[in-house]
Amino acid sequence: MIDQARLPFFRLPPDADSERRAVRAFIQQQRERGNLANPTDVGMRSDPAMSRRLADRGWVGMTLPTQYGGRGKSALSRYAVTEELLSAGIPVGSHWVADRQSGPLILRYGSEAQKRRYLPPICAGESFFCIGMSEPDSGSDLASLRANAARVAGGWELTGQKIWTSRAHQAHFMIALVRTSPVAGRHEGLSQFIVDLAAPGITVRPIINMVGQHDFNEVFMDAVFVPDDDLIGTEGSGWSQVGAELAYERSGPERWLSAFVLLSQLIGELRNSASDTTKEMVGRILAHLLTLRQMSISVAGSLDRGETPTLQAAMIKDLGTRFEQDMIRLIRDIASTELVHGGSSPFRKLLQNALLWAPAFTIRGGTGEILRGIIARELGSR
Repeated sequence: MIDQARLPFFRLPPDADSERRAVRAFIQQQRERGNLANPTDVGMRSDPAMSRRLADRGWVGMTLPTQYGGRGKSALSRYAVTEELLSAGIPVGSHWVADRQSGPLILRYGSEAQKRRYLPPICAGESFFCIGMSEPDSGSDLASLRANAARVAGGWELTGQKIWTSRAHQAHFMIALVRTSPVAGRHEGLSQFIVDLAAPGITVRPIINMVGQHDFNEVFMDAVFVPDDDLIGTEGSGWSQVGAELAYERSGPERWLSAFVLLSQLIGELRNSASDTTKEMVGRILAHLLTLRQMSISVAGSLDRGETPTLQAAMIKDLGTRFEQDMIRLIRDIASTELVHGGSSPFRKLLQNALLWAPAFTIRGGTGEILRGIIARELGSR
């Protein structure tokens, strides 16, 4: 069992350092030009203009082949770039899903026509995607979904509802997992489609979170026509394809860098006044962070080799979620005891935002209970 969970060791490639320096120079330049404000909240903000600027530098669709507009870089080179962007709180939310998983999914399972149609706009920072997996009354039991597709002339009609669909109100397309045939096995008869969110029959309704922000949505599909050309892979192969897609989603640096700007600002607030106890607490946070980083890099390396590290990705997502929530609570405790009036006003606002956002970290990409079930199954314990 231990061997099954073992992560291979990978180092970032030599070009990662030059990419990292270029990103840092870009961020400094954007701040000096007034295009980039200091972050006031955690999580992932959206800014289509920033996505296009990043695409102009070749930092969107990095891993996609050059014939489709990408740079043909390794997942490890992309890792160095995204690590810099996330740790600085750069608003990458507009293109994030398309870059992280929709593009690679289409590259792996899509037809040549789909690759030529959808990948170049993704690489240009002009085409944004969202994830159509979660449904009402299903929780994290994805296989219980009820959205379905019925065959019609020239394609399919999709009917059903998706929920917790991040940035669907800003996306151009949704990759939806729906049932295409009523079979006995819960994981059979599922397929993935690329759905144009401007198509007739699509309704997107906002869900306002505890912070008062519009990030989540409900997406309703009422007999939405999707042509045969927009079925990804083969009919009925959706469950295995989703497993590969979730490996992209669950293992990246966003799983432990969502609130890094808060930790960075805490260290700035403390300066040289921290007590020995606080230094020990911050050191422990950093040690955990660096461990998660190496684990995450290892999964990026496995993905680069064409593997599907389902078990390892689930482990990182579960550990990363708990780390981020614990870190926010520790920072709250440190601020209340070490900082006068809890620190500066910008720091207090950032901390308040993080405390309200923290519960969502548990849900995105699968709840802890579901992830631990995946881990147990992969290890043969259930």
